[in-house]
Amino acid sequence: MRRVTRQATEWLAAAATDPRACKRQWRGDTGTAVLACGRFWDVLSVPEELGVLALDALLCLPQAPGPVLADAASRRVGFFLPPDPAGRWIGADIRYLGRGAWIAVPAPQRAAGRLRWLIPPDGSGTLFVPAAVELALQQALGTLAVQARADRRCPTCGASTAGPRPHGAGRPG
Repeated sequence: MRRVTRQATEWLAAAATDPRACKRQWRGDTGTAVLACGRFWDVLSVPEELGVLALDALLCLPQAPGPVLADAASRRVGFFLPPDPAGRWIGADIRYLGRGAWIAVPAPQRAAGRLRWLIPPDGSGTLFVPAAVELALQQALGTLAVQARADRRCPTCGASTAGPRPHGAGRPG
Protein backbone atom coordinates (compact mmCIF):
# COMPACT_ATOMS: atom_id res chain seq x y z
CA MET A 1 0.00 0.00 0.00
CA ARG A 2 2.81 2.39 0.88
CA ARG A 3 4.48 1.85 -2.53
CA VAL A 4 1.21 2.53 -4.37
CA THR A 5 0.68 5.72 -2.36
CA ARG A 6 4.23 6.86 -3.16
CA GLN A 7 3.74 6.14 -6.88
CA ALA A 8 0.38 7.94 -6.84
CA THR A 9 1.94 10.94 -5.10
CA GLU A 10 4.77 11.11 -7.65
CA TRP A 11 2.36 10.74 -10.60
CA LEU A 12 0.00 13.43 -9.36
CA ALA A 13 2.78 15.83 -8.30
CA ALA A 14 4.38 15.52 -11.75
CA ALA A 15 1.53 17.69 -13.07
CA ALA A 16 2.75 20.58 -10.90
CA THR A 17 5.17 23.19 -12.20
CA ASP A 18 7.27 22.39 -9.11
CA PRO A 19 6.59 18.85 -7.81
CA ARG A 20 8.54 19.42 -4.57
CA ALA A 21 6.56 22.54 -3.77
CA CYS A 22 3.38 20.59 -4.54
CA LYS A 23 4.26 17.94 -1.97
CA ARG A 24 5.04 20.67 0.61
CA GLN A 25 1.59 22.18 -0.06
CA TRP A 26 -0.02 18.80 0.58
CA ARG A 27 1.71 18.72 3.97
CA GLY A 28 0.72 22.36 4.65
CA ASP A 29 -2.30 23.98 6.27
CA THR A 30 -4.80 23.45 3.46
CA GLY A 31 -3.53 20.02 2.39
CA THR A 32 -4.16 20.89 -1.26
CA ALA A 33 -2.13 21.88 -4.28
CA VAL A 34 -3.31 23.51 -7.50
CA LEU A 35 -2.30 21.46 -10.54
CA ALA A 36 -2.46 22.12 -14.26
CA CYS A 37 -4.82 20.12 -16.43
CA GLY A 38 -4.01 19.20 -20.01
CA ARG A 39 -0.58 17.63 -19.66
CA PHE A 40 -1.17 14.25 -18.01
CA TRP A 41 -4.93 14.42 -17.70
CA ASP A 42 -8.05 16.51 -18.18
CA VAL A 43 -10.96 16.61 -15.74
CA LEU A 44 -14.65 16.34 -16.55
CA SER A 45 -16.59 17.96 -13.70
CA VAL A 46 -20.29 17.15 -13.31
CA PRO A 47 -22.96 17.77 -10.66
CA GLU A 48 -22.60 15.40 -7.71
CA GLU A 49 -25.90 13.54 -8.15
CA LEU A 50 -25.10 12.79 -11.79
CA GLY A 51 -21.45 11.97 -11.07
CA VAL A 52 -22.16 9.48 -8.30
CA LEU A 53 -24.66 7.58 -10.47
CA ALA A 54 -22.22 7.57 -13.40
CA LEU A 55 -19.41 6.34 -11.14
CA ASP A 56 -21.60 3.45 -9.96
CA ALA A 57 -22.08 2.42 -13.59
CA LEU A 58 -18.36 2.79 -14.38
CA LEU A 59 -17.36 0.60 -11.45
CA CYS A 60 -19.34 -2.26 -13.01
CA LEU A 61 -16.98 -2.28 -16.01
CA PRO A 62 -14.06 -4.72 -16.07
CA GLN A 63 -11.46 -2.02 -16.76
CA ALA A 64 -9.58 -0.28 -13.95
CA PRO A 65 -11.08 3.09 -13.02
CA GLY A 66 -9.27 6.39 -13.20
CA PRO A 67 -9.15 8.92 -10.36
CA VAL A 68 -12.36 10.61 -9.25
CA LEU A 69 -12.36 13.73 -7.06
CA ALA A 70 -15.35 15.04 -5.10
CA ASP A 71 -15.83 18.64 -4.01
CA ALA A 72 -18.37 18.73 -1.17
CA ALA A 73 -18.70 22.52 -1.18
CA SER A 74 -19.61 22.83 -4.86
CA ARG A 75 -21.31 19.41 -4.91
CA ARG A 76 -19.35 18.27 -7.97
CA VAL A 77 -17.51 15.14 -9.05
CA GLY A 78 -14.47 15.22 -11.36
CA PHE A 79 -13.48 12.31 -13.61
CA PHE A 80 -9.83 12.24 -14.74
CA LEU A 81 -9.60 11.58 -18.51
CA PRO A 82 -6.74 11.45 -21.02
CA PRO A 83 -5.74 14.89 -22.32
CA ASP A 84 -7.79 15.88 -25.36
CA PRO A 85 -7.03 19.34 -26.78
CA ALA A 86 -10.18 19.14 -28.91
CA GLY A 87 -12.34 17.72 -26.11
CA ARG A 88 -15.91 18.93 -26.34
CA TRP A 89 -18.42 17.88 -23.71
CA ILE A 90 -21.87 19.39 -23.93
CA GLY A 91 -24.49 19.28 -21.23
CA ALA A 92 -26.17 21.28 -18.52
CA ASP A 93 -23.64 22.19 -15.83
CA ILE A 94 -20.87 20.05 -17.39
CA ARG A 95 -17.37 21.56 -17.14
CA TYR A 96 -14.38 20.28 -19.07
CA LEU A 97 -10.99 21.28 -17.68
CA GLY A 98 -8.20 20.87 -20.22
CA ARG A 99 -5.03 22.71 -21.19
CA GLY A 100 -4.94 26.11 -19.49
CA ALA A 101 -7.22 25.04 -16.62
CA TRP A 102 -6.16 24.34 -13.04
CA ILE A 103 -7.65 22.17 -10.32
CA ALA A 104 -7.10 21.97 -6.56
CA VAL A 105 -6.41 18.44 -5.33
CA PRO A 106 -5.45 16.82 -2.04
CA ALA A 107 -2.63 14.31 -1.85
CA PRO A 108 -3.58 10.78 -2.90
CA GLN A 109 -5.20 8.76 -0.09
CA ARG A 110 -6.09 11.97 1.78
CA ALA A 111 -9.00 14.33 2.12
CA ALA A 112 -8.48 18.05 2.57
CA GLY A 113 -11.32 20.29 3.64
CA ARG A 114 -14.05 20.03 1.05
CA LEU A 115 -12.01 17.83 -1.33
CA ARG A 116 -11.76 14.04 -1.16
CA TRP A 117 -10.86 11.26 -3.53
CA LEU A 118 -13.73 8.90 -4.35
CA ILE A 119 -11.12 6.91 -6.28
CA PRO A 120 -7.56 8.08 -5.64
CA PRO A 121 -4.89 7.90 -8.33
CA ASP A 122 -3.02 4.60 -8.24
CA GLY A 123 0.26 5.90 -9.66
CA SER A 124 0.04 3.85 -12.86
CA GLY A 125 -1.49 6.68 -14.87
CA THR A 126 -4.81 4.87 -15.31
CA LEU A 127 -7.50 7.25 -16.56
CA PHE A 128 -11.12 6.80 -17.55
CA VAL A 129 -11.99 6.02 -21.17
CA PRO A 130 -14.02 9.05 -22.37
CA ALA A 131 -16.55 6.91 -24.29
CA ALA A 132 -17.24 4.86 -21.15
CA VAL A 133 -17.76 8.02 -19.10
CA GLU A 134 -20.11 9.40 -21.76
CA LEU A 135 -22.23 6.23 -21.71
CA ALA A 136 -22.27 6.17 -17.91
CA LEU A 137 -23.41 9.81 -17.83
CA GLN A 138 -26.19 9.06 -20.33
CA GLN A 139 -27.33 6.14 -18.17
CA ALA A 140 -27.22 8.34 -15.06
CA LEU A 141 -29.26 11.04 -16.82
CA GLY A 142 -31.86 8.42 -17.72
CA THR A 143 -32.03 7.30 -14.09
CA LEU A 144 -32.43 10.90 -12.91
CA ALA A 145 -35.18 11.54 -15.49
CA VAL A 146 -37.13 8.49 -14.28
CA GLN A 147 -36.72 9.65 -10.68
CA ALA A 148 -37.84 13.16 -11.59
CA ARG A 149 -41.00 11.85 -13.28
CA ALA A 150 -41.74 9.72 -10.24
CA ASP A 151 -41.22 12.75 -8.00
CA ARG A 152 -43.26 14.85 -10.45
CA ARG A 153 -40.58 17.47 -10.88
CA CYS A 154 -38.78 18.87 -13.88
CA PRO A 155 -35.55 16.86 -14.52
CA THR A 156 -33.77 20.00 -15.69
CA CYS A 157 -34.57 22.57 -13.02
CA GLY A 158 -36.18 20.47 -10.28
CA ALA A 159 -39.36 22.58 -10.17
CA SER A 160 -42.48 20.78 -9.05
CA THR A 161 -44.78 19.72 -11.85
CA ALA A 162 -47.39 18.47 -9.40
CA GLY A 163 -50.74 19.66 -10.58
CA PRO A 164 -54.07 18.06 -11.06
CA ARG A 165 -53.82 14.73 -12.83
CA PRO A 166 -55.72 14.37 -16.05
CA HIS A 167 -58.78 12.13 -15.92
CA GLY A 168 -57.71 8.49 -16.02
CA ALA A 169 -54.10 9.19 -15.02
CA GLY A 170 -52.50 7.38 -12.12
CA ARG A 171 -53.85 4.49 -10.12
CA PRO A 172 -57.50 3.48 -10.27
CA GLY A 173 -59.47 4.96 -7.43
